[in-house]
Amino acid sequence: MSSDDYQVRVVAAEAPPVLLVVADSLSYYGPKGGLPVDDPRIWPNLVAAELGWTVELVARIGWTSRDAWWALTQDPRVWAAIPKAGAVIFGVGGMDSLPSPLPTAFREQIRYVRPPAFRRLVRAGYQWVQPRLAHLGWPVALPPKLSVDYLEQARAALAYVRPELPVIGTLPSVHRSDAYGKVHAGRPAAEKALRQWGAKSGVPLVDLAAAVRENIFSDHANPDGIHWGWDAHVAVADAMLAELRSVVGDKEQRG
Repeated sequence: MSSDDYQVRVVAAEAPPVLLVVADSLSYYGPKGGLPVDDPRIWPNLVAAELGWTVELVARIGWTSRDAWWALTQDPRVWAAIPKAGAVIFGVGGMDSLPSPLPTAFREQIRYVRPPAFRRLVRAGYQWVQPRLAHLGWPVALPPKLSVDYLEQARAALAYVRPELPVIGTLPSVHRSDAYGKVHAGRPAAEKALRQWGAKSGVPLVDLAAAVRENIFSDHANPDGIHWGWDAHVAVADAMLAELRSVVGDKEQRG
């Protein structure tokens, strides 16, 4: 082994674990909008700072459990993070449970509409129709059965390559968003399915609703009614840390 190879291995051995977070926009939005992934106030960075780890946050607005599976299987940033990960958090599932009377695929395709003037017209129409139809409460963006199917595929894939790697999931947040008609009728079924999956698979779940409810219904949350203020980020970080310390400690003792 050359001296260069030895130095590389020493550096790698001394590098702190990575907290791999695959999530939706709740992970990086604050009370005034989206933020860079290195903003120290968002909950993934609060958690990592407390643990002395680094963060790989892979997230986008509107992501569901299906998008988390796609990220796991298609994003090379995720592939690079898995060997170095100390734990993985799936911060998705909330979007799945929101009313989506118009197909999610339709919303995603609006950006490709041409010419621009027609695209703006289509988007304006969608934004007018969505909250009105959302009062029906159904259908949701992703049915509970599909949500847990995608999460289980993701968990099983991680277990195949890193069987000792702790995985944590989340229960859906709450909202008061006009964009969704202030309706969240799909949440109870989603929570039930996620709890059953967590119990069966051994994945601990952080209840986002319990952590953020006070903030989201206060004047300190984002005016959009769905994203959180800083108090909520702190509360979520505390809840995540409690679960992480439990599962990471158990893995270390068994190791």
